[in-house]
Amino acid sequence: MSPPDDPVAAGGGASPASTRRSLLRAVAGSATLGLAGCSGQLQLGSSDEDDRPEVDDGGPDASYPEDVNMFQANLRRQGYYPDERVPRSVSKTWAFPTNVVGHTAAKSTPMPTLDHERILFAGDSGWVDAYNPAGRKQWATLTDATDLGFHGSPTVVGDTAYIGGYDGAMYALSVGTGDIEWKIEPATLNGTLAVGSSPAYHDGVLYFIVEYGSPSSGALWAIDPEAGEPIWHDDRMWGQPHPSPTIDRDAGKIFAGSNDGKVYCWEYPALEFAWSYQAGPEGGPTGREKAGGEFTLGAEIKGTVAAYDGRGYVGSWDDHVHCVDLETGEAVWTFDTGRSIMSNPAVDPEAGVVYVGSDSGYVYALDAASGDALWRENVHGRVIGALSLADGTIMAGSYDTHLYALDADTGERIWRVPNRGRVTSGARPVDGNIYYAERAVYSNYYDDDQETIMEEPGHAYCLTPDE
Repeated sequence: MSPPDDPVAAGGGASPASTRRSLLRAVAGSATLGLAGCSGQLQLGSSDEDDRPEVDDGGPDASYPEDVNMFQANLRRQGYYPDERVPRSVSKTWAFPTNVVGHTAAKSTPMPTLDHERILFAGDSGWVDAYNPAGRKQWATLTDATDLGFHGSPTVVGDTAYIGGYDGAMYALSVGTGDIEWKIEPATLNGTLAVGSSPAYHDGVLYFIVEYGSPSSGALWAIDPEAGEPIWHDDRMWGQPHPSPTIDRDAGKIFAGSNDGKVYCWEYPALEFAWSYQAGPEGGPTGREKAGGEFTLGAEIKGTVAAYDGRGYVGSWDDHVHCVDLETGEAVWTFDTGRSIMSNPAVDPEAGVVYVGSDSGYVYALDAASGDALWRENVHGRVIGALSLADGTIMAGSYDTHLYALDADTGERIWRVPNRGRVTSGARPVDGNIYYAERAVYSNYYDDDQETIMEEPGHAYCLTPDE
């Protein structure tokens, strides 16, 4: 396989990190790691409040670690970029083909390096590409994830990008050269089927969710990113989870949803299991037991939980947005969109507003405290990718093949950009430019009686301000 083509013009003492790793290793060394899907999860002992890492006062920037770029902006996965701007009018300046697989999972969101001199694009064919803002390719690396590729987004820590693939491996790549610094094989992670999760990085440790195939289950892993070695995991999750872990340092919790309709939560940084929250269809759960794991069909949680003010916000296939108290794991409110929800919410921590897209074809603005709808705007297609918020603007990709920019206060459309395929990645604002990716264009994809044909590969795009 040859690398994707070059872009074409659209118009044509011990440190805190080592101390944290040492604590995890000391506990991990005294216990036996459980096999995937088995009982006997490895857990850490509780930490006193004074033993936890120092946290900020809960302001908007409290969950922005220094020298890290990650999916949905920060540890709380708020999709909030307070220092970026969104132009009032945009044009495509360059693009290149990156996605070729019909798999309906949302596509990887582009990620800038810390100096913003490169933008990293992970494709569903197993390629990771780096381009500079002018659209010149810097490097291209082909990994072993050549079947379904990448759907999670890179996490950039210093000069290294970490990303998990649907081959079940976790990769570390040099952002300067694209060289693979290390690769954690699926066997080392107890036989992973896939890693659709985007890693979270804090205090010298990388956290991510993995999927297992038999039985249908998952696990939260912590690894040493410098050495590329696992140091802890808990395999109690069920249903092959796709979402990324969220860390709320003020609440002292790390949590993620799964295909069994549950949000799983651990104390942070102690990593003792805290609670699980069950979403479910109206009228009660339709649960069934599968290999010891409880499933609630029709309640799958595909999106990543966004955290704000001691609460978690996430959508479910039960058609509802759920607001969950992070201390108790109890529901605070739910909001019915009328259709299933796969999209990752965005949160404005200054205004106290949660934004979410739905299969209903609408983007909603909800009061974070009450769940009351402030507005809704029709984007004429399913929204399954991540929403992003910057400069008073919500950006959302739609199944109608457009990327939308909406006024965050009113929902009024500012602009929309047409594309080839359905836009299912998040839109990442960087220095006035907007980067995002679409799915490949397929015909007969849902028709079992006819051959499925890829009409055109999905592209990654760069939008720049109009003069």
